[in-house]
Amino acid sequence: MPSEDQKRVLDPEQDAAALKALTHPLRIRLLGMLRADGPATASELAVSTGESSASTSYHLRVLAKYAFVAEAEHRDGRERRWRAVHALTSWSNRAMEATPGSRAYVNLSRRVQIQRLEECLARYEADIADGRLGPEWVEPSGISDLMPRLTPESLAELWDTFRQRLEELAARDAGDPRAVQVVLLTAGLPLAPRSAGAGPDATADETAAPADAEGAS
Repeated sequence: MPSEDQKRVLDPEQDAAALKALTHPLRIRLLGMLRADGPATASELAVSTGESSASTSYHLRVLAKYAFVAEAEHRDGRERRWRAVHALTSWSNRAMEATPGSRAYVNLSRRVQIQRLEECLARYEADIADGRLGPEWVEPSGISDLMPRLTPESLAELWDTFRQRLEELAARDAGDPRAVQVVLLTAGLPLAPRSAGAGPDATADETAAPADAEGAS
């Protein structure tokens, strides 16, 4: 788990310009790729995203301007390599409700995370099918769409418990050579009843799916 010095905590007032710069789906995607896969050049990221190298280079420079990415050690002198400055971007959901710009970033970030989950699911399926992941990973892997009824206090407690346990497990497995990167996308999104006349026992459409990790990307 990232330590405090590996986190970039966004404030909607102090980081208004940075938030505006980050409110672009390709920039969020590039930042996520650098965090997940390590340093890369604009050309390498262009191949991975299907964009032009001119486009990825431009967006990387914007991310660098606001200290989301920085130049990494170069393999040679021909092309710049970029790295993510922080392992995690976090924020207060309540604080981010303060301005339209910060709300727009949170909404966009969540949707990009859904796209990232789809990409990771396809990669996981291919890795299992092609033998890059062993059969021991089949049983514990999966996606859940549980929809319990909770109070705001219980949902907050669930988040705290989840984060604490995840930190404990990640610390325990830090030195284990069998450990691999695991994409763990979590959601806690309350849903109001569909109709205005529905009573307290009414349930939302059970086909609705969870969306993203609250307060972090």
